Amino acid sequence: MNSLIGTYECKVDAKGRLMLPSPLKKQLASSMAKGFVLKRAVFQPCLELYSLHEWENLMLKVNKLNRFKKKNNDFIRRFTAGVKAIELDISGRLLIPKDLVDFAGISKNIVVSSAVNIIEIWDKTKYEKAIDDAASDFAALAEEVMGQDDADGLS
Repeated sequence: MNSLIGTYECKVDAKGRLMLPSPLKKQLASSMAKGFVLKRAVFQPCLELYSLHEWENLMLKVNKLNRFKKKNNDFIRRFTAGVKAIELDISGRLLIPKDLVDFAGISKNIVVSSAVNIIEIWDKTKYEKAIDDAASDFAALAEEVMGQDDADGLS
């Protein structure tokens, strides 16, 4: 899958259904038939939506972990907690399960944001706070993460 592009403000209905923005639907067209995986984010109070292809690639890495090490088992259990297989309905909506709505503190107003090869789903207020909190440190973070001359040729 190519990198996804876009950040969109959306609404979730009372049943937890989200209509994916049409620009994202177009970018995800090749993944629609196979479905998606929705999970809790590791570092933020948001959800991550993976195409099945991206999820399977990630699981190849996770499956290489030695299951005879307790910390690996603990990681796998927590990483996959609340993972749900998701399909869009006929109207192009996805249903966010209640436990994931609760985890992310999702209310009616949300932000759907591309994050390279996945989509993050945020409560709008929490998204704006996360962006504002990171704004003051972003220049230093960008320099640390992307400013190094390394073997990948990033500079």
